[in-house]
Amino acid sequence: MARKPLIAFLGIFRVTAFLLWILLPSRQVIGGGHDYHDALRKSILFFEGQRSGKLPPDQRVKWRSDSALHDGSAVGRDLTGGYYDAGDNIKFGFPMAFTTTLLSWSIIDFGRNMGPELKNAVKAVKWATDYLLKVTAVPNVVYVQLGDAYSDHNCWERPEDMDTLRTVYKIDGSHPGSDVAGETAAALAAASIVFRSRDPAYSRLLLNRAVRVFDFADSHRGAYSNSLHSAVCPFYCDVNGYQDELLWGAVWLHKATRRRRYREYIVKNEVILHAGDTINEFGWDNKHAGINVLISKEVLMGRAEYFESFRHNADGFICSVLPGISHSQVQYSPGGLIFKAGGSNMQHVTSLSFLFLAYSNYLSHANKVVPCGEKTASPALLKQLAKRQVDYILGDNPLRMSYMVGYGPRYPRRIHHRGSSLPSVQAHPARIRCKEGSRYFLSPNANPNVHVGAVVGGPNVTDAFPDSRPFFQESEPTTYINAPLVGLLAYFSAHP
Repeated sequence: MARKPLIAFLGIFRVTAFLLWILLPSRQVIGGGHDYHDALRKSILFFEGQRSGKLPPDQRVKWRSDSALHDGSAVGRDLTGGYYDAGDNIKFGFPMAFTTTLLSWSIIDFGRNMGPELKNAVKAVKWATDYLLKVTAVPNVVYVQLGDAYSDHNCWERPEDMDTLRTVYKIDGSHPGSDVAGETAAALAAASIVFRSRDPAYSRLLLNRAVRVFDFADSHRGAYSNSLHSAVCPFYCDVNGYQDELLWGAVWLHKATRRRRYREYIVKNEVILHAGDTINEFGWDNKHAGINVLISKEVLMGRAEYFESFRHNADGFICSVLPGISHSQVQYSPGGLIFKAGGSNMQHVTSLSFLFLAYSNYLSHANKVVPCGEKTASPALLKQLAKRQVDYILGDNPLRMSYMVGYGPRYPRRIHHRGSSLPSVQAHPARIRCKEGSRYFLSPNANPNVHVGAVVGGPNVTDAFPDSRPFFQESEPTTYINAPLVGLLAYFSAHP
């Protein structure tokens, strides 16, 4: 639970000053302004550094090489490919699917603003969906994790040298996982929209698989954290329950198919699956705010009055995170960064900011605002809130540091990332074994491989940042930090 917000303890004068600091146009500190298109290019490039499997000829991140080429062999299947979620060498299906959904949503809503980077964003989605098709190829089975997290976290080694256990974990009818299966269905459905006009046959394959995986998730209900507790907890343990992922999957299938069955499912299960719960949360574990914002687009377009309660929830979400509201459910650091208790804060910053921007666009098209008691959140205000967070990430902050590696003159140099912190195979062809990597982990030197585009977990609530590998919550990048940021940067590259 988020701690009581800082704003509640400020006097009225400090509240006013704080709000002006947040809402006025951000100060320009890097080269006289931010190059959002450059940041967009780098945010997408990051995903190439996270690739697992056989790398393609057009691979641009040259310090990476092929890795985990035998994934799935233990169960007689080819489960190579996909992404490492963060700075380790495990393929966790739950956050990978969420990453895929948010990358797809970024393209669906903001692809027209991506210019020449659109093709690279689409490639980033396909690298994920090719893998998701592999792990869902067997009916009523989803392979949800490749690798033993405890074994992996006991070593500091390059993915190319990996000799830790590559245990295959799955959910099935006897061991359900409606959360990860529901998110996987959402990812496949969202991606089917991305490829609808680009590759119709591939789009149909994605959508048909999404339907099948969702039916499995819904008919075999249960949390994967219960079925696979020792493997997935505490790493990606779903503490929020599986109900939101079922609604999330149904919402994306409704958007992708327009079939009545999904509309009726959403209406029928709105209360049963707790659509109105924890509406101020959004991330790989909790989809509630995203569900309500995504459905609200149809309400605001005037063609889905039966979803009106979701729009009410979306308005409530906006009011719950607006700075200056006494019951705000998030803190803001003195420098203006959204802060929620728990690990890797930047995931909250980018995911919530993406929803600010998406909802702002939906409201703009409908000429609506969000009433929050005596205050009103206009589309322009929501865009400014989102932009303020993006600018903080790119360097408009008390430390004058960009939290995107490779962007601006000052950025994290010692990120918690194995491949980045160890010499590349090209520079050091000899194997670096499990414990031999420890000296690189503990070294005060900068990482030899600059992981361009990686956005780290970020500073703490006082805006302090330790540029140090052992501080993993602050210094580790993740795919699900970057995925919503892609959409944000696309928009602001066209509307600076």
